[in-house]
Amino acid sequence: MSMEMFTVHTLAELAHLTRTRESARESLYLRYSPGPESDAEYSSTDHESELVMPGVSVNPLAAPRWWTLPLEDWLARRVCQYLRKIDEGARPWLLTGRQVDFGPDNEPLLVDITPIAWISPELVDEARERYATRLHAGAATRQDRQKTQGNSTPQSE
Repeated sequence: MSMEMFTVHTLAELAHLTRTRESARESLYLRYSPGPESDAEYSSTDHESELVMPGVSVNPLAAPRWWTLPLEDWLARRVCQYLRKIDEGARPWLLTGRQVDFGPDNEPLLVDITPIAWISPELVDEARERYATRLHAGAATRQDRQKTQGNSTPQSE
């Protein structure tokens, strides 16, 4: 596995790369781990059951059809989804591969991995800022969203 990877520095670059891969009918994924070399040696494990999974768990970057906001908003959300892994020594990086199954959080599990690029700390910072300012970060329910808006009056969807 060649570790000659470039680094993506901005959400705009990440959006361009995501669109380019999609137009080539190739999905781009994000992974938080020590890196491709480490992943070549160890499989992903479901931490609750301790079962070894048949591929590495990844986060798909392609936005779903229902997403009508800018792709950069979606990508910021995806980058921020597993930031806690950085504290565990992981680095965010991009890859492609063949999906063979899905993990306990319904995430794709990939084999035949091709490493593409590292995500820079600057991109992570930009994603955090965009996620916090453009979306209701952390809101899982309408009540959560209302709390972040400072609105206690229920609103219809």
